[in-house]
Amino acid sequence: MIDNIEYNTEREFLIIPEYGRHVQKMINHATSRESKEERNKVAKAIISVMGNMQPHLRDVADFQHKLWDQLFIMSDFKLDADSPYEKPSREQLEARPSPLNYPQNFPKYRYYGNNIKTMIDVAITWDNGEMKEALMYTIANHMKKCFLNWNKDTVTDLVIFNQLFELSDGKIDLRSSDEKLQDSEVLLKDRKKFPVNKKPFKKNNKPRKRY
Repeated sequence: MIDNIEYNTEREFLIIPEYGRHVQKMINHATSRESKEERNKVAKAIISVMGNMQPHLRDVADFQHKLWDQLFIMSDFKLDADSPYEKPSREQLEARPSPLNYPQNFPKYRYYGNNIKTMIDVAITWDNGEMKEALMYTIANHMKKCFLNWNKDTVTDLVIFNQLFELSDGKIDLRSSDEKLQDSEVLLKDRKKFPVNKKPFKKNNKPRKRY
């Protein structure tokens, strides 16, 4: 009796473990049938069992299509049975998705982020006027706030204007401007302060025991 014990390490690898080993054996049995009519009959019975194992997905669109795809995948694409849907292929399953194009701008001043560069590029395209001038100073004030949030120190307006000139490739020049940016205290006043949670002191009014 001990010699007939099976260990999971010695058993067949489960392609989709969620359905368990019994469903996998049923699929292997369906694959081994010689008659296609019998394979179709067993395949439909297996689909019914798989559907009963996931009743929470019955309202999901293309639920039956998903079950049939999983059936062929669990058979290692060896089951020759008629399906009401297009059969999946091994190439489709193993195909790697194309890499996503993440924005890797690698800005020189990382504390400004990529959004500042986007705002600068938009400001450059605007026509000269009050709206463009207001946008440029808004960008400069936001840069100053980002600088203070990162460095936690004071910074002169000239430093911000020089970096804005550099990031805009010389197309936004406020270095000779007489208008001042917002004070550092005003920009840092909105910074959220998280108080340290301290446990309230509880006074013990119970009298001490004297021995």
